[in-house]
Amino acid sequence: MTGRLRLLMSGMLLLWAALAFRLVHVQWRQHRTFSEHAVAQQALNETIPARLGDIVDRHGRLLATTARTQSLFVDPSKIAEPEVVAAILAEPLGLEAAGLARRIARNQHRKFLWVKRHLSEWEVDRIYGLELGEPVWGLREEFRRVYPQGSLAAHVLGWRNIDGVPQAGLERTLNTLLQGTDGQRTLVRDARGYVIEVLQEVTQPPRHGGTVTLTLDATIQRIAEGRLDHLVANWNPRSVSAVVLDPQTGEILAMGCRPTFDPARPAAGRAEAWTNHAVSSAYEPGSTIKPCLMAWAVDRRLVSPSETFACNGTYRMGRRLLHDHRAFGTLDVAGIITFSSNIGMAQIGQRLGNERLRAAVRDFGFGRRTGVELPGESAGIVRPLEAWDDFSTGSIPMGQEIAATPLQMIAAHAALANGGLLITPHLVLRDRGKASNREPTGVLATKILDPSTARWMVTGPMVEVVRRGTARKAAIDGLTVFAKTGTAQKYDPATGAYSTDRYVTSCLCGAPADAPRLLVLVTVDEPTSKDAPFGGKVAAPAASDILRRALDALRSPPPSDRLFRMAADTFQHTVNADPSSRR
Repeated sequence: MTGRLRLLMSGMLLLWAALAFRLVHVQWRQHRTFSEHAVAQQALNETIPARLGDIVDRHGRLLATTARTQSLFVDPSKIAEPEVVAAILAEPLGLEAAGLARRIARNQHRKFLWVKRHLSEWEVDRIYGLELGEPVWGLREEFRRVYPQGSLAAHVLGWRNIDGVPQAGLERTLNTLLQGTDGQRTLVRDARGYVIEVLQEVTQPPRHGGTVTLTLDATIQRIAEGRLDHLVANWNPRSVSAVVLDPQTGEILAMGCRPTFDPARPAAGRAEAWTNHAVSSAYEPGSTIKPCLMAWAVDRRLVSPSETFACNGTYRMGRRLLHDHRAFGTLDVAGIITFSSNIGMAQIGQRLGNERLRAAVRDFGFGRRTGVELPGESAGIVRPLEAWDDFSTGSIPMGQEIAATPLQMIAAHAALANGGLLITPHLVLRDRGKASNREPTGVLATKILDPSTARWMVTGPMVEVVRRGTARKAAIDGLTVFAKTGTAQKYDPATGAYSTDRYVTSCLCGAPADAPRLLVLVTVDEPTSKDAPFGGKVAAPAASDILRRALDALRSPPPSDRLFRMAADTFQHTVNADPSSRR
């Protein structure tokens, strides 16, 4: 018995010695490791999201901003009866109870599930009044992208998804300026996981995104889009677009398209409404290209302004017989532009030849992107020189066999209006002392014409187009307007020929002719009409109306800063209001 007792006592002493050694080892050797582990179990690093910057027009009017909202989530792992919880939550949130119950049941292995994001203040108040027993839900603060002007300039602004990820427009291309940098803070939790302290000394504050000021003028943008709505109602086209440009600076004051969408709810509209036709849709420009090519030929002294050409209604050009819409007789260079003679332009094409003709096309920027700060810009179509033939010699000067976007076309005409400089059109306002406006692209200007040649084309032939040519409906009382219309038949791949009932009509006009302040281009794709819907009939009245009203808007003083602040405050107050009270 004594031996067994000694053995038992020895074993116990060894056990206690091992425990003591382990305690000493833990206390002295592993103290830091276990301490850090304990702190890690109590501490939680939380990201503080940066607020997206605002987008404003040239006068500071709010086009896109960010509001704080609450989003509701549940812990499915703590919900024993999904149907009961779903029935309680669905009614105040306007959700289907059965669908919510199925979502909760499918995710009961998870600890987090969004129920509804970006709640209104009205919905948040109703949620706080609910009794769900054990805490199984919570609210998390998020940022929501909102557009105070509704669908105004939607194709320029673009949109973001519910997570704030940019999907289109300037929201996408200027995201690095708008998104800022997230911050971080450390939270201390108790044994049950509840937050008991925020460690301010280790908080890294977020750096919010900067405000970006655009060249757009919200007043002119609204004028242009309202006139597009009128065009759609009258002509039922496939699509329409309008661009208003300052030819001296390249600043885009308005850019709109129809069909359109609400950037706050893009999925609610048709997918085809997302296309910005002003930069993404290339079309054969038709007669609107004629002043550009004629000015280039005169500038290179390949054609004299006083020279005359026979335009008698038909013209044999190799295997091809060309027609004008009527016999004009003998026309000088100005007359060819005024009456938009295809036969006259074909003879200019013969004078230039394909190599110089293609050089003229490229000099005016066709066949390459303008560089505007928008995604999805098309370069248009200018085929390699080796693909041109004798048909091209006559077709190119008439605006066929090449394709250009509306923005390329108005940029080309801006070179005529500003004295011969091809300027990059842009949407971000420059040189206004705003640090946030770090432009992604610079404004480039290339001299392509002598100023006297450009001035002659604008104040001479293009003014006559309005006085007695194809753009008489673009006239404005009290102003000397210059313009050019276009009516281009659309190529039909099914028949391999130009369609006889599908057209793209357009009108480009500007004023005043002696010192052009604005250019306007309206493009109408496939307007519905019993006869040929000429540009002078469909697009010219709309372009003229936009030009007149835009010039009036420029002469009017912009709204005061106080009015801007009042409008923004009113918007912030109502954005989360009870939806039943909204108009």
